[in-house]
Amino acid sequence: MTTVALPDVIDRIGNTPLIELTSFSHENVKLYAKLEWYNSFGSVKDRAAYWMIRNAEKKGILKKGKSIIIEPTSGNTGIALTGIATALGYKVEIVIPEKVSNETKIILRNLGATLHETSDDLCPRVGSGTDQSIALAKAISKPKPDLYYMPNQYENESNFLAHYESTGPEIWEQTNGKITHFLTGCGTGGTITGTGAFLKEKDRKIQVIAIQAQRNHLLQGLRNFEESAMPDLFKRHLTVVDDWITATNEDSFNSVKQLFEKEQLLVGPSSGSVMASMIKTAEKLESGNLVGIFADDGRKFKSLYLQQNIFSESKYETALRNAKNLSNMPYIFS
Repeated sequence: MTTVALPDVIDRIGNTPLIELTSFSHENVKLYAKLEWYNSFGSVKDRAAYWMIRNAEKKGILKKGKSIIIEPTSGNTGIALTGIATALGYKVEIVIPEKVSNETKIILRNLGATLHETSDDLCPRVGSGTDQSIALAKAISKPKPDLYYMPNQYENESNFLAHYESTGPEIWEQTNGKITHFLTGCGTGGTITGTGAFLKEKDRKIQVIAIQAQRNHLLQGLRNFEESAMPDLFKRHLTVVDDWITATNEDSFNSVKQLFEKEQLLVGPSSGSVMASMIKTAEKLESGNLVGIFADDGRKFKSLYLQQNIFSESKYETALRNAKNLSNMPYIFS
């Protein structure tokens, strides 16, 4: 199990860098990436995980030395919850689809999580009859409410508030209020609705664009809302979304390759989806400042990238050595 220092974990959540993607920007249309892998445990989900834990502690639901946190997840939320909760003194059990990358499962186990694997598709589904991961987590936790706490990122309002109170204000400040379009991939809906709600309060003309994955996708962390019902959290705040883009596996993986070749960034598949969608959006504009959430980097996806021929092993290792903006992540990559 990896041991982490509590103050460092909390201090490194949020305030992630925003960089211009100069190879993709033009004179009047600028593209920017919010690098969320600079969070303590390497993804945008650190924010929601911390807010959910903090809120449960405030309500007295979580009790140190007694409570066990259990959550269904496709990876990043599980890593964030496990790392933060372990540092705070809680045990964690994660219910996860078998198709999630081996690197993700190794990280979870190294951080101290007990894993329960299901035969779900890549993301735990929320529709009736298809929610194996969610159903199993509820089946384990419901009979023992005094022992188990399930944050339930698919319904928990703290998921929305994490981004309303942190991601949105950061982007507004980092762009000096000049952002015109905000794009991010969608799973639970917390990132797009929380960030989007804050930004629209600052400037109602800002366009909030949601990115879903194609059907039967390989884009860990994203969801297709034809295959899987929309989470309740997303439904409650859906009006903040102005437009939708469906990201394909092909376009997303091509953008992963382009981002390394042109920007020396090694990103995860969902970041490739955001990049592809930003390019499509920018092509329609005469002017604008587009900001996309790059949820995580590519260090958890070597096996996927080799399997899908995105990189050869030698090219992946070259990318790993030469990539820019890979933050030091001793907690998960030690």
